[in-house]
Amino acid sequence: MVDAGDYASILPTNFVLDTIYPNPFNPSTNISFAVPVDSHVNISIYDINGRLVEKLLNNMVSAGYHQIEWNGINESSGLYILKMQSDGFIDTQKMMLIK
Repeated sequence: MVDAGDYASILPTNFVLDTIYPNPFNPSTNISFAVPVDSHVNISIYDINGRLVEKLLNNMVSAGYHQIEWNGINESSGLYILKMQSDGFIDTQKMMLIK
């Protein structure tokens, strides 16, 4: 049995956007992130010109570690920007789709 003290120790202490894997990728990649408290999280993909390509997540997320997948099969090869926003936290990463 896990008590409340043990549960608290496995929750992240900060917002984190982990390294995208694989990167470069074809056609899909995994996006891992962590939220320390239940939060509204927005994760979006932009092309190199700053145009929104896809909104992957725009919902409340429970505290903990999460993973989502982006499949770029319908997109062109090239550089994309991943952006995560939540409760004052903003982080971006470059990702390369190679076909």
